[in-house]
Amino acid sequence: MTMNRKFFISLIGMLLCCVVMMAQEIQKSELQQRAEEEESKGKVASARSLYLRAFDDYVAKGQTKESVTCGTKATSLYYKESLYKEAFEFLHNVDRAIANDRKLSGSEKAELRYYVVKERLQMYTRLKKGANAKEQLNAMESLANAAKDDDVTNDMLYSKAIYYYSFGQTAEGNAAFKVMAQKLTAQKEYDKVDDVYQTLIKNSRRMGNASMLAQTYSSYIAWKDSVNALAFADEIGALQQQIKTNEASIAEKDSLLKTRKAVIVALCILTAILAGALVLGAFVLLYFVSARRKQNNTIKMANESNAQKAKFICNIANYMEPTLNKLDSSKPEVKALVDFSKHMQTFAELESGSSEEAELEDTQMQAFSEELVEEIKGKVKSGVSLVVNVPRMTAPINKEYVTHILRHLLANAAFHTPENGKITLEFKKRSPHKYQYVLTDSGEGIPEEKRGSIFMPFVEVRDLTKGDGLGLPICRQMAVKMGGDLEIDTQFTKGARFVLEMHA
Repeated sequence: MTMNRKFFISLIGMLLCCVVMMAQEIQKSELQQRAEEEESKGKVASARSLYLRAFDDYVAKGQTKESVTCGTKATSLYYKESLYKEAFEFLHNVDRAIANDRKLSGSEKAELRYYVVKERLQMYTRLKKGANAKEQLNAMESLANAAKDDDVTNDMLYSKAIYYYSFGQTAEGNAAFKVMAQKLTAQKEYDKVDDVYQTLIKNSRRMGNASMLAQTYSSYIAWKDSVNALAFADEIGALQQQIKTNEASIAEKDSLLKTRKAVIVALCILTAILAGALVLGAFVLLYFVSARRKQNNTIKMANESNAQKAKFICNIANYMEPTLNKLDSSKPEVKALVDFSKHMQTFAELESGSSEEAELEDTQMQAFSEELVEEIKGKVKSGVSLVVNVPRMTAPINKEYVTHILRHLLANAAFHTPENGKITLEFKKRSPHKYQYVLTDSGEGIPEEKRGSIFMPFVEVRDLTKGDGLGLPICRQMAVKMGGDLEIDTQFTKGARFVLEMHA
């Protein structure tokens, strides 16, 4: 009976492994499988097209994790052919897919966004843009901490070492490499450590540093020997264990064949298969019930957290209001505090408001746009020309949000555009359900180091009389609320250009 029980347990284990492998394969859509086949054949363009279609399909089905996998694959195939602009633009779509999925927890979103930012790091590294690459690396480190996942942490150590060596920061690279090598070697992830050694050797040759090359190569050989010894010992141990397992299995089968007739064996195997199927079914059912319960609890906690945060910020504004109303509102400092209180309340309501989409109404775009531009004529400097390039057409928009956004952008443009400059407002229809406002000015522009944070609230201590920094974050939240986005065109260098994207 003991030998029969061991045999049946082994059979059930094999069945479970087969079922798990089949389930993992089924999770991939047909489009993704076709894309992987094309990529394995070296057909970059066709593989990229299939990954893009698979991304859209997963987004439509609400499978965000799978969509990010296909999205980052498509991005890598863009810049593989030096199509960097297309790659950067497409990553915005991947970011939106993550942001719009309310089913994901904060740590899950952080993990997905980590791999999106990693693609940007790799592109900036290939383009030799060290400052941009460093900015992405910092963002990756913050996201890795938020993700709280060992695989992400290990990948962060690997990416950090590669970054430093790629930009010639040898001392920093050595420090990062030492931490990474010790951890990954202990976890037997030898390939990643080997990749970093190869990168360091390549950089040493490129810089012509013979001493560094010799030291690195010597360390690499020593590490390789130690890893080979570990791997050899593991293989010997695995072979020995396999031999023992096979010997035990052979002995059990011999004994079973001698003591049982063929009919009894067949009946026992059938019974084991049926029992395994029942156990597997119960396991799968319990797993999905548990996962669903955990997901619901996570969503509930996230919603409650957002609601509490919004209530807290609103309460701050409400507590401040009676006191501020007693002060002299003609003073700039008092007015700045009043405006800041209102802005905090607006931002909190937008950030944690209901998931209902903003209401749209058909609007005559040319008249609407000209009216907004007319409001800033008295604010512009001498000689500044105002150009409105909007066709005579009707489009469905949320007038309240669009008005607020454009007024803010136009006011900023009027302030920053010098004498005899130019401000242009354009409206374009990109597809049957996609529209864009493009606002361009010939001012001093936004410094490159600040472009990544202009839409983020509370990033620096400010003199409120010179602005609280919540204007653009509020505009971005309104754009997202409409199902669109607000971005700055980083390719435009003769001033500033903002793009408001809207979906009907």
